[in-house]
Amino acid sequence: MKEFIPYGRQNIDEEDIETVIEALRSDWITQGLKVDEFEARVKEFCGARYAVAFNSGTSALHAAMFAAGIGPGDEVITTPLTFAATANAALYVGARPIFVDIDQKNYCIDTGKIEAAITPRTRAIVPVDYAGYPVDMKPIREIADKHDLLVIEDAAHALGAERDGAKVGAQADMTMFSFHPVKHITTGEGGMIICSNPEYWRRLKLFRNHGITKDTEYLEANDGPWYYEMQELGYNFRITDIQCALGISQMKKLEKFLGERRLLAAKYDREFSDVNWLQTPPRPSSGGRHAYHLYPLLLAGNIDRTELFTWLREHDIGVQVHYIPVHLQPYYRRRFGHKLGDFPQAENFYNREISLPLFPGLTPEQQEYVIEIVKGI
Repeated sequence: MKEFIPYGRQNIDEEDIETVIEALRSDWITQGLKVDEFEARVKEFCGARYAVAFNSGTSALHAAMFAAGIGPGDEVITTPLTFAATANAALYVGARPIFVDIDQKNYCIDTGKIEAAITPRTRAIVPVDYAGYPVDMKPIREIADKHDLLVIEDAAHALGAERDGAKVGAQADMTMFSFHPVKHITTGEGGMIICSNPEYWRRLKLFRNHGITKDTEYLEANDGPWYYEMQELGYNFRITDIQCALGISQMKKLEKFLGERRLLAAKYDREFSDVNWLQTPPRPSSGGRHAYHLYPLLLAGNIDRTELFTWLREHDIGVQVHYIPVHLQPYYRRRFGHKLGDFPQAENFYNREISLPLFPGLTPEQQEYVIEIVKGI
């Protein structure tokens, strides 16, 4: 195969390009109506009342922590099997991430171990829909309600996933989506929080724009129509109309993209079902649908993952590993004293995982090539 096949990539067509050009030619290329329209498209798709778009998924998670009132001395429970941003968002507001090991049945947080990690300082549970698998929200919600905790769902991998027949996004207090190029739709960079609480919505918008508001309902004074107030220490986490124009166009194709991902995953499942040194990803129970941001394979213990990774890369297959557990990162080791053995299920998963190419636009020929090379080892 002469062409390198990445594990994921954006799918941009002429309609997307024309939509962005139209935005560039408009009067507003930032802080305009395209932002509102994009937010409306996503919240309606997910069945939420409110949406606030940000310049990245990381910014969105940071804002969710602020909106929830999480701060110094607080603790936030999450999984170590995630990108660092999930845990870092707690650190940004002075809180501490408390890790709970994963469930090998679905690669998400082990809901049976969450309650043991709760302390008087716990403020929120932050589950991650790893690879697009919709984490079982029912026990998480029950635990959160019992202990008066918030649920902030990191659904960066799961736009379009479903649980109990409903789109991911309506079950948590706040849900974050990412629009990085390898995700289900892209705005180049970008993220969003959806929720149904008007106070969270207000605080999310405030945090996105330097902590500044012009909303007369919340002003402490009013010197005139030009008047604004900085009421909190916020950040410039705004997203542009250019990016949102692309997002609006991409949302029109989201169901098509999801369909392609599921078909590609189903073919991998069939082809690798009889390969005894590979374990294919879990499927959700009845009423759930996987979004397949990633296609993570687990290797048998006698397989040298480094050798396999190198071999596949040499054959132009852009496999990747998702992820190095957060608690093993040098910063987390130094600051919190984490070490090997703290979360054995996540560590075992990391040692065996390899992600195959899966994205809309992966051709049948490319996928057949990937399958042929993997099975031919």
